[in-house]
Amino acid sequence: MAASELWAVGMLLAAFAGGAFGASIGALPSFSLAGLVVVLGELYVLAGRTLGVDAIPVDITGSIGFGVVLGPHVAFGGGAAALAYASKRGYLDSDGEHYPAKDVTRGLGSRPDVLAVGGVFGIVGYWIATASVTLSVPVDPVALGVVGSALLHRAALGYSLVGARPGRWFDMSPYERTRGAESEALADGGATSVEPWLPYQYRWGNVLMIGLVVGVLGAYVAYLTASPFLAFGISVVALVFLNADVAEIPVTHHISLPASTAVLALVGVPMTDLTPALVASAVPLWVALVVGAGFGIVGALFGEVLQRILYAHAETHLDPPAASIVVTSFLIAVLAMSGVLASPVWVPTP
Repeated sequence: MAASELWAVGMLLAAFAGGAFGASIGALPSFSLAGLVVVLGELYVLAGRTLGVDAIPVDITGSIGFGVVLGPHVAFGGGAAALAYASKRGYLDSDGEHYPAKDVTRGLGSRPDVLAVGGVFGIVGYWIATASVTLSVPVDPVALGVVGSALLHRAALGYSLVGARPGRWFDMSPYERTRGAESEALADGGATSVEPWLPYQYRWGNVLMIGLVVGVLGAYVAYLTASPFLAFGISVVALVFLNADVAEIPVTHHISLPASTAVLALVGVPMTDLTPALVASAVPLWVALVVGAGFGIVGALFGEVLQRILYAHAETHLDPPAASIVVTSFLIAVLAMSGVLASPVWVPTP
């Protein structure tokens, strides 16, 4: 990817539209659509390989699911920034229990200034991801775009970068003391304004268990399909139920993605050459599941650590799974460059 793509007019217009669209329908709904496209794109590739079709004419996953149409660095990032802007402007109603700028489930309609902010940050996310690929930064460029965009929207709109409790980020006791009751301190952003990203998924035992379970399943899906992204897409599609307000739906794409990728990193061939038969011949199933479980737990733990630092004490949504994926993708790249893993699969390396 050439650096000239940073200024390609067509791509900038498309990224602006993608960010505005993400703002319009909502950051999380746009991400659920991205997950659906990723699932369809990966099944499309798998079907082509099964039928002996080597050249797939359209990379649905890369160009749409991870591109400027629905890519999280564009649509989700734009939606989160527009939400923060709308909250700052007083456009959002608050229920008194949380910061409205964190409510990524809500769409923002068609207000021109809100959509314009979403569009601008869609371009910001596109720039970050494109520059990351151009410079061969050894992390997931899409996740880096989500995190970078969120930090920039906080800075640009006058929010705290990491919240108001430096040095006490791991302390969730203020939330536990006020849970289940309305709190003026919460509504006013006072000293007790602490809220976990997922109230049912922040305790360390819960985090470990969901990391283990989804890590094994992510590894198994990758082992069967040779796809590093199919389990990720399934995890993201499940967020439809979170958006529909079904109780206690876990968020797991930061678990399934490193688990799937780590299994395929054991094989040692370029991603385009991976096939289910090759994976099965190179890696015993039990090894794949153990490795997937390990990386799933690591992804889950980093998600919780980073939500406590970057989300729980802050006023806007900075996505903990994206931050976790930045860390785990970097870990996979480092392990591949040092020879511990046979390849980095899809993660860029210098």
